[in-house]
Order: sequence, then structure tokens, then C-alpha cells
Amino acid sequence: MINQTPSPVEGSVVTITGGTGSFGSTMAQNLLARGAKRINIFSRDEAKQDDMRRQFNDERLRFFLGDVRNAGSVAPAMRGADFVFHAAALKQVPSCEFFPDQAVLTNIVGSENVIKEAAAAGVRSVVCLSTDKAVYPVNAMGMSKALMEKTAQAFSRNFPESGMTVSITRYGNVMYSRGSVIPLFVRQLQQGQPLTLTEPNMTRFLMSLQDSVDLVEHAFRNAESGDLFIKKAPGATVEVLARAVASLLGNENPEIRVIGVRHGEKMDETLLSREEIGKAHDEGDYFRVPLDARSLQYEQYFSEGETEIARTEDYTSANTRQLTVTETKELLCRLPEIQALLAATKLPQLAS
Repeated sequence: MINQTPSPVEGSVVTITGGTGSFGSTMAQNLLARGAKRINIFSRDEAKQDDMRRQFNDERLRFFLGDVRNAGSVAPAMRGADFVFHAAALKQVPSCEFFPDQAVLTNIVGSENVIKEAAAAGVRSVVCLSTDKAVYPVNAMGMSKALMEKTAQAFSRNFPESGMTVSITRYGNVMYSRGSVIPLFVRQLQQGQPLTLTEPNMTRFLMSLQDSVDLVEHAFRNAESGDLFIKKAPGATVEVLARAVASLLGNENPEIRVIGVRHGEKMDETLLSREEIGKAHDEGDYFRVPLDARSLQYEQYFSEGETEIARTEDYTSANTRQLTVTETKELLCRLPEIQALLAATKLPQLAS
């Protein structure tokens, strides 16, 4: 159901950290359409900033060069902002495995800088982007994102008098975002190469960039400080995803080469742990997990435990609704990148 109430960002100033990335640029486009007064784009890549400036050609965008690791460079982008969308992060699993110290500096220390500078500037609401890899993490990227979540929640717990709401959105794989496997499959198909799969039965959640934007909008509209939000999403095996991409490009029987599970990968991803599901509120298309707001009176942790333990299972990419190849094709055809690809190759789109 479409929410007919005015967007909370209408007439407001919004800062996007990591604003030149896939999420940031899509979010900026949506915020402009929703009537944002000004958007501050904060990132460390001047070339991408110049590309984005030329692409948007909109005087409502202002660009700030800096790095979330440097609190002093964050501060100017926060001044006058009403809302902050924190997307800056190191997101590639292999990179973080080789350089975990860098993941700590950007994903944890950088997030703390963003939250503190936003509070100092009088920002109304900060939404921090997290990932399914933060649940039961097995790689450095997921571990650093899990601690990012704890950093955001610690601010909410330790500064209850703050007028700033800090919330978290956790999402699964975002289709056609930078680093997504779908562009790789497209390149391999176009070059006549076999599709490389780590493990055909590996499952992943499937979300679009627009889904991630809707999730952030939901958090801006509904969050209480410390809340964690996820958007319900279908899942599919990587083999189903690969065959769906191949079918869209006219190849119904692609050659598939299995290369094996890479270091730091899971067979299935988890968006909510069983402990979180026991406390979650079902809000239709979304789950909301409220903050455990116990104080620093540590005796409560030792003498006042939970009176009930939820006996349920995690919410994973294996037990969510599984898509067939046909259903995955229908989902892919909603992506602007796939629509443009089909138009360029003059291949028929599925009926919507």
C-alpha cells in the first residue's frame, strides 16, 4: 500500500554520506522527487562527485569532499541538515578480509563520527545502513557492520535526552548495486563466457535499490531512537538468479562453472536472528526491532534476565519466500538497468 501522507523530507535539508555510491545517488534522486530543499552529498571521491554533479545538474545538490574517518571533514556537511542518511562504508567482503583494520576505521569509527557530528549540528534523524552480513557475522565486513549497529544503538541508549533519533536499516543483497553479481553475469553472457557460481544452492535475499530507499523512508517516518528496521524480501538460489539473467538475454541453457565458496561467504544470509524476531514488531512489509534500552545498572543483566525465551527460527534467505526462475525474471525486469539493457539489445520484456 502506498503511503499517501507527505514525505518527512519535503522542504528539508538531507545529508547523504557515501552519497556518490549506488545507494546514495538513488536516494538523492528520490529525495529530489519527494521535495527535499537541499541535499548535501558527502564522499571522498572527487571524480564521482564531478560525474554526479554533471548527471544531476540540479542546484539543490551541494558536494562536500571528505572522509567519515575524519570528524573534522564530516562536520561541515552536517550543518543545517534535518536528516542524515549514512551510507558511507567499506562493503566488499574480500577487501575487508584482507584489510580488517580499514573496515574498522570506516565502518565503526567513521559511523561514530557521523553520529556525533550530526548530534552536535542539531540533526533531527540519522538512518544508518547495515547489512544481513551483520547477523551472526563470519567475515570482517559483517563484524564491522554489526559493531556499527551497536555504535548507533549505544548513542540512543546513552543519550536518551538527545533530540536526535538514530535508527538502523538492515537489507539483503541489492540487485545491480556496485559489486552485485548481476552485472558480472551480464558481462559473462555478452562475452560468451560460462557463468561462474560459487555454489548453486547458495541463497540470497533479492532487493532493488528502490526497496532500500523505501526502507530508509520508512525509518525516517516511523523510527524511535535505536530502532532496527528490515524490509521483507524474497530469496532465490544463485543458480536461479543466474539462469534468470541468462534467460532474459536469450540464453535458456547457459554454461555454468562452479568455482566454490569463497572465504567469508555464507550458504544463506540472515536478516533477523531468532533473538531479534522474538522482540520484533510486524509492520506489514517491514519488521521493527525496538532498542533494548536497559541502563548501565549492570546488576539488571545478571539478576533480571528475560522471563520468556522466543522459540522460533531466524529469518533467512533460505526460509523466506523462494522465487522460481520465471518469478526472478519478473523481479529483474523492474530494475531500470535491466530495462535499459533489454531495450539496447532489442529483447522482449516480460509483461508487467
